[in-house]
Amino acid sequence: MNYYREEDEAWMREAIEEAMKAEAIGEVPIGAVIVKDGQIIGRGHNLRETTHDPTAHAEMIAIREASRHLDAWRLLDCTLYVTLEPCPMCAGALVQGRIHKVVYGTADPKAGCAGTLMNLLHEPRFNHETELISGILQEECAALLTNFFRKLRRRT
Repeated sequence: MNYYREEDEAWMREAIEEAMKAEAIGEVPIGAVIVKDGQIIGRGHNLRETTHDPTAHAEMIAIREASRHLDAWRLLDCTLYVTLEPCPMCAGALVQGRIHKVVYGTADPKAGCAGTLMNLLHEPRFNHETELISGILQEECAALLTNFFRKLRRRT
């Protein structure tokens, strides 16, 4: 783990805004942004239910947008900010995309692959390792998910 900077909180707030967009349409509130040179080049929020696509995670959508913006698949000098620890699919895409750094808000005890269940971002057998910072605005990120699922349980 590395030390975070104040700007990491500002970028995480952008990811939280993306998560709120997901919640507004009934999706699990997870949001992500990709930053390069102090500018957001990719945004995403969960769209799995809306699109009926199991790969429509916030990170995957942000990765696709950033890649289109750069007209490249290598995201070498980019940082991903995401409200929830990446799952195995997203962690794998981050390694494949050569993303420089991942900053996440709250851990995912059921599917987290950036340190909780395993750490694919620091797997030395891959050809790329990603810098990692966790726990940025952790309480806010966790509250988004807790409140969403609490409301969902009340409805059913």
